[in-house]
Amino acid sequence: RRHVREASQQLTEIINSCLGSEPSAESLEPGGDTDLAAEEESAPHCLWVDKFTPRRYIELLSDDYTNRCLLKWLKLWDTVVFGKDKAVKKGKLSTAAHPSFSHPKEHPNKWKTKVQLTEEILEAELDQHKRPKYKVALLCGPPGLGKTTLAHVIARHAGYNAVEMNASDDRSPEVFRTRVEAATQMKSVLGAGEKPNCLIIDEIDGAPAASINVLLNIIHRKDVEGEGVTGVGRRRRREGGLLLRPIICICNDQ
Repeated sequence: RRHVREASQQLTEIINSCLGSEPSAESLEPGGDTDLAAEEESAPHCLWVDKFTPRRYIELLSDDYTNRCLLKWLKLWDTVVFGKDKAVKKGKLSTAAHPSFSHPKEHPNKWKTKVQLTEEILEAELDQHKRPKYKVALLCGPPGLGKTTLAHVIARHAGYNAVEMNASDDRSPEVFRTRVEAATQMKSVLGAGEKPNCLIIDEIDGAPAASINVLLNIIHRKDVEGEGVTGVGRRRRREGGLLLRPIICICNDQ
């Protein structure tokens, strides 16, 4: 056991020396990497799978198309979460101002790639509360594909505080509702820089049907909110407010 530990420490030192000689890419990120470097230095004896896990968007080795789609969907929440306007509207206005340079519209989707079609779906109209059309993103795939890592890296890259919960652990619908509402409606103030939360629900395929119905009720709560019926409005206020934070669900079996 002592020999194995000494050998692992030697290999760790070799890897650290090799990584330290390479140019750092931290300057390419917008910010928030200082706390990540502190975490790496404060945990020298952690597992390799945790020590060398991707912590920045440029370090992801997963499918780039999936990464960009998830990031684009998460950035659609900037209007309601951070109060930022969509930068895509200027491009749309510029193309509409010059109709003579546009292509014929007999077959608008004939020559569009899969990426362009997906971007058009993600750029669908926002609802009355400036939220994207699709409130939940679902990442599915076999274990070890990097779904949880992708969700955490994308959430951190977009300026959120990633809050993870396991849907298969909370079998009670009441506990599930409490945890979802606490993560999506309450602001984190402990060690997170008061960043808005991004809820990551892992193993959503192992959740019971009652918990799924609770999640759907939280998502579709906006449809009844704001109507003229005062009794329904008061009951909805007691149940909770609108969903104003993104939710990323992860499953193995779609």
